[in-house]
Amino acid sequence: MNTRSIAGISWFTMLALMVAFIAGCATTRPIDWNSRVGTYTFDQAVTELGPPDKQAALSDGKIVASWITHRYGGTSFSVGTGFYGGNSAFGVGQTIGSGYPDRVLTLTFGTNYVLAAWSKNY
Repeated sequence: MNTRSIAGISWFTMLALMVAFIAGCATTRPIDWNSRVGTYTFDQAVTELGPPDKQAALSDGKIVASWITHRYGGTSFSVGTGFYGGNSAFGVGQTIGSGYPDRVLTLTFGTNYVLAAWSKNY
């Protein structure tokens, strides 16, 4: 196989990978929660979003359920060494959290289990 055909294959491969990458980065449209008020049920929410992270029944019979849609934070751990002249050092560090609050979607359902209100903290 000559070098010209190898170069052609590699350019084709690069082009195919770029197209696949760009297609994979397409974002989904955000949900219009206002259009779902009055029609979206609690069962549909659990089917689409999974079980809520928190749920409470209010005294008037409404249900308030919250889903964490994006969790920030986490834990990181690092180890390092250093040398200077005849001396050496060893260090260990740990970081917990990122300072950003989790993204939370809160849906309030009426006594008929239909979406009555919604809010999000982002």
